[in-house]
Amino acid sequence: MNTSDALRVLETALICAPQPLTVRELGVLFDGEVSADTLKTLLNDLQMAWSGRGVELVQVASGWRFQSRPELRPFLDRLHPEKPPKYTRATLETLAIIAYRQPVTRGDMEDIRGVTINSLILKQLEDRGWIEVIGHRETVGRPALFATTRQFLDDLGLSSLDQLPPLDSADVQESALGRLDFEALSPLAVDAAVDDGGLFAQEAENTSAPGPSTPESPFPAISQDTHDIGEPPQHD
Repeated sequence: MNTSDALRVLETALICAPQPLTVRELGVLFDGEVSADTLKTLLNDLQMAWSGRGVELVQVASGWRFQSRPELRPFLDRLHPEKPPKYTRATLETLAIIAYRQPVTRGDMEDIRGVTINSLILKQLEDRGWIEVIGHRETVGRPALFATTRQFLDDLGLSSLDQLPPLDSADVQESALGRLDFEALSPLAVDAAVDDGGLFAQEAENTSAPGPSTPESPFPAISQDTHDIGEPPQHD
């Protein structure tokens, strides 16, 4: 099979696939006759061939996929005007802490945020497929250790955690929430499910302003959850 035909096969498979495909899965198309290195070269060639178009070929955590370019997302959203799920400021701050400080326990998150984290927040993130329990810390009570998933990276259009915006470790220790800016990543979440509408949805209800003791939110478009932000730690 010549290069042109191989590119057509790859292109067709990736366009028709309902989820990202790994290099190993793509190798099945050629019955093992094309090496992994050659496949990677072909994928890079295919990526270049689609440059400048409205759709791009990208590598995410789960493999390779075609997706719309971020700048075209506002136009595509007009086809599906459904309201996206609402994520409170508390939920996004918890997700940010897990993403940058993983693996972390619920106690670690509460120490950083200064308030008790509602169990429903963690359940919501688990149900969405963005976080999971990867083990337990060997200490009293063996608390669960949370980390982000490949689905989280896929929804952000990232292939690894290394692509998250870098944070200075000293600043994280002194004021973690002041630098955990997930809003900067929102243009990358262009291939989430249609009924999701992206990672950073604005909270339309409960728009009371934060009190003086509340740390400045890295998510200015999202109102605080008055049942979680600014309250003294309490245990469920």
